[in-house]
Amino acid sequence: MRLLILTQYYPPETGAPQNRLSDLAQRLHQAGHQVTVLTALPNYPRGEIFENYRGRLLMEESLSGIRTVRTWIYATPRKSFVRRLLNYFSFVFSSFVLGVWKVRSPEVVIVESPPLFLGLSAWLLAFFKNARLVFNVSDLWPDSAVAMGILSNKLLIRWSRRLEEFLYRRSFLITGQTQGIVDNIQSRFADKRVALITNGIDVKRFSLAAIGNQKNSIKEEFGLAGKFVVGYAGLHGLAQGLDTALQAARLLGAREDLAFAFFGDGPEKEKLARFARDCALGNCHFLPSQPTARMPAIIGSFEVALVPLRKLELFKGALPSKMFEAMAAAVPIIVSIDGEARALVQKAQAGVFVEPENPEAMAAAIIELYRDPERLTALGMNGRRYVVEHYDRQKIAERFERLLIENGCAEMIAA
Repeated sequence: MRLLILTQYYPPETGAPQNRLSDLAQRLHQAGHQVTVLTALPNYPRGEIFENYRGRLLMEESLSGIRTVRTWIYATPRKSFVRRLLNYFSFVFSSFVLGVWKVRSPEVVIVESPPLFLGLSAWLLAFFKNARLVFNVSDLWPDSAVAMGILSNKLLIRWSRRLEEFLYRRSFLITGQTQGIVDNIQSRFADKRVALITNGIDVKRFSLAAIGNQKNSIKEEFGLAGKFVVGYAGLHGLAQGLDTALQAARLLGAREDLAFAFFGDGPEKEKLARFARDCALGNCHFLPSQPTARMPAIIGSFEVALVPLRKLELFKGALPSKMFEAMAAAVPIIVSIDGEARALVQKAQAGVFVEPENPEAMAAAIIELYRDPERLTALGMNGRRYVVEHYDRQKIAERFERLLIENGCAEMIAA
């Protein structure tokens, strides 16, 4: 099949969608399909175009043998709502206008949402290229934006919901990353084919031997030598509610051999770091984003991994990618998300659940695990076994490929 993957986020940027989609593209390419990626000039999360890509309207490159077409995007470090919309819609416009010209005729267009608006470009490209549209939903939008207070204008909410309905109804296949997302969409669009395609891990990247050999050197590099490290690696955004982790760190400030390490970037990082400084939280270390290739060893240097989200009903259907990565590295999890994430961690016996936005409960869970090294080891290995069996990205890619075939894409192409 000739497949086009349309996404605003892609390597060399780092992050969950970037890692997941680049992995899927490579596996589909290795399976013999012709894969093209249409994406933006890299700028996430700082909102600044990466140095080697500046001053371009359009550029092409080959990443792991995959043709990657990049188009202009309005990038800004300022995160106001209006500027965020300009960021989204600039790529909607450029990806369609330049994509129609530069992308050879695909038979299937696979688009990643959010941002929901990118579905407009995907639908137009599918229409003009006579292709079928596959809509992958990793976060329900606009529901998530409304729940978090990012979107409050009633007119924009109404328009966004109409756009969501328009795009779902014109999709040949809809895939959701969690069962909660799938159930939500299926309940509203009973006549549409909605399938579960979860996040996962590349088993080969998470070698326990390599992780173990690097653990001490990683800790020394980042000033964590000799510490029991409670780690977080990922986006520092509004949804994560990392202020709860800082409050837990404050409660545990007297324990000199315990450290909190926050790897990553995002709109809330400066605010969080300022809070830690103002409260003299010497046990909190804010560290920069790291290349994807280093993340297994960095996560493996944690004694415990934090996987938090704010206490919102919407997040009961969330399964953050950082949870799978910690499990693959045999690191026990403190999951502060009720719903699917809690159920998965408890079923795998891979960690401890604490109530979201409850710093006292988080601090108590940390101390509970700190005092029981045997349990730490058992939880970590439980998680490793479970994620390798159920969330191997090779198996997920094969499942996605089968979905395309079972839903008639191959028959359409053959015809």
